[in-house]
Amino acid sequence: METNENFLDNAWGFFLDFLEFFILGIVIVITLLYFYDKYIQRKHALLINYPVIGRFRYFFEALREPLRQYFAEETFFESKDKVDWVYKAAKDKPNYQSFSVNQPFSGSRFIIKHASSVLNEDEVSDDTNVVFGEKREIPFVSHTPIIRSAMSDGALSPEAVRAFSIAGRDSKLTINTGEGSLTSNHLFTLKPNVGKDKYLEIVNSTPYAELVFKIGALLFNRKIAIKWYRNALLNKKTQNTYIYDTSSHVLFRVNWDADLEDFPKEVPSEIPNMIFQMSSGLYGVRDENGNFDELKYQKVMRFCRMTEIKIAQGAKQTGGKLAGKKVTADVAYYRGVPEGKDIFSPNRFPYADTTEHLLEFVSRLQKLSRKPVGFKIVISDSHSVEDLAEAMQKHKEAGNTLPDFITVDSGEGGSATAPLELMESVGLTTNNALYILDTILKQYNLREDIKIIASGKILTPDDAVITMCMGADAVGIARGFMMSGGCIRARMCSGFGSHVCPVGMATQDEKKRASYLVVKEGKEIGNYHKNLIKSMKVVLAVMGIKHIKELNKKHLTFKNRNGEIYFDIDQYFHHKLHI
Repeated sequence: METNENFLDNAWGFFLDFLEFFILGIVIVITLLYFYDKYIQRKHALLINYPVIGRFRYFFEALREPLRQYFAEETFFESKDKVDWVYKAAKDKPNYQSFSVNQPFSGSRFIIKHASSVLNEDEVSDDTNVVFGEKREIPFVSHTPIIRSAMSDGALSPEAVRAFSIAGRDSKLTINTGEGSLTSNHLFTLKPNVGKDKYLEIVNSTPYAELVFKIGALLFNRKIAIKWYRNALLNKKTQNTYIYDTSSHVLFRVNWDADLEDFPKEVPSEIPNMIFQMSSGLYGVRDENGNFDELKYQKVMRFCRMTEIKIAQGAKQTGGKLAGKKVTADVAYYRGVPEGKDIFSPNRFPYADTTEHLLEFVSRLQKLSRKPVGFKIVISDSHSVEDLAEAMQKHKEAGNTLPDFITVDSGEGGSATAPLELMESVGLTTNNALYILDTILKQYNLREDIKIIASGKILTPDDAVITMCMGADAVGIARGFMMSGGCIRARMCSGFGSHVCPVGMATQDEKKRASYLVVKEGKEIGNYHKNLIKSMKVVLAVMGIKHIKELNKKHLTFKNRNGEIYFDIDQYFHHKLHI
């Protein structure tokens, strides 16, 4: 105790003795900063007129965004309670609320109708399967109606993609690869059969690499050990495109030059169910000249369950964008592009200059893969949907195949990189767009042939149930899964700014990525998925519904801002949309 007091006395005495120097130093720094702002710098007029003190403006502006979600009212989603639900579900904590919601829902909203005689939860069917492409040779059965929306390897860090792969395998979550191609990280859970899997490029261990691995594991952790192990065996720019297999202790990646006959005849059971997204850049399925490569596509589809052609995205109707600082050697290898340069995909899909051309390409992919094929669109106008439906009807009457599904993305959809002038300025919201698509497909007698996936601002079980009542067969979720995987909504995803994702989830910054806990986050992503399905069953029980296939618009009521209530949803939308 006496020692501590002496230390404090000595420290305080030292401070008093040199107080004048501290003050003098501060005065000198402020004086120099004043002269710099007033007479040297010529970037900010504010600092010329208000030297030094004007810097507080930029300081507080920098603090605004990271602190917004902690102190301000939630304005993007319906309430902060929904955001909290996601984080609690990911941690697998009881998701019950006391007294009332923290932020009451306001404005217009859908209300779920409950049954006069509700069901017990064990009376609700555990069958949540959704079948796509029933007419294809190899249909796809998604175990749940929840799909992780398209997010690319490149936009996401390799570690985040691996976490999603773990969650997909363990919780039977369907993963959309995003437009950045199928990568080694999507196959993180693959178990290679060393010596027999000719489609894999395998790097066997050496005594030196084994020693390095053991030292890394002993002194640090397994993650560091694997990094050193890769360096010992490969020591090249694209070494992270090789996955480490814990069982056989080898490094592997797909050898895309192998013969098609050498690739798996069926999708390996240990990898997640994946939807391959093909964008205007044709990443992962293009040849050296940038044209569509049929053989490469067939190889990719040996690992994926169905194909989604990206025509448009809710947050941007342009081609995909990836900042040069995110285009690492690995990303460049996967996409077949130069390293370190910005990637701007063409706005229009190369095989969709007309609707007829698009439908012909869909049929071509169905024939090549023998699996379901669909496309993703944004709806801004009912007439464009009518034109699409009319073209599909003619295509069907001519004896051709139809798309197996259509993904409709909301104008409120998210993106890591999108022009501000397009975000929420183009495209209808989820329910409006979904109603138009569902209604018009029924009018043209196409609804039984085509499944609908809807996405945009869906977070919680009630969001998913309402969307399915509106006509969706499945729902796509991106931001909810990002949050469950550790995203803190810092909005530093693009890579074009001066800051990067602070949790290592949406960045290629190696230091930030090194902190991302792949296995932990993979488990929590899976928890979110499982709790979504579990709580959807709770909602179904209250609605008196035994199976998700029974959901329809009759189970919804709509209340607008004026307090008007529509028990008939069709009446409300006909009045609103004039279709």
